[in-house]
Amino acid sequence: MKTVYLQFETTLLPCLPSRKLQAIDRSPHPSHQIDVDRHARDFMEAAKKFQLYFLGLQREDQPTKAEMLRKEIATVEELKMKSEIIKNQESLIQGWRKDLSDQLVKHNTELERV
Repeated sequence: MKTVYLQFETTLLPCLPSRKLQAIDRSPHPSHQIDVDRHARDFMEAAKKFQLYFLGLQREDQPTKAEMLRKEIATVEELKMKSEIIKNQESLIQGWRKDLSDQLVKHNTELERV
């Protein structure tokens, strides 16, 4: 927030009318009025830049539809990958169970022989 304030200050302060500009504004001399108009135009340009800057910040907070879809796709792909890993782990466990049951039968057979 501090950087926003500093940016605001550095952009707008040079454009703000000073007492001198206020005095010139009351002056009937046409060239003085041009100075006031120029400062007012500079101020409005700076204000527009800030408006665009703040709109940009607001848009950054709200993801676009494309970004939301990308996140959803990434989540689905991650779930798919995790499901596949779980499936592989389950098949490994089933294989180990079969090996263990085969070994148990083998040991029981040997114990019966003894």
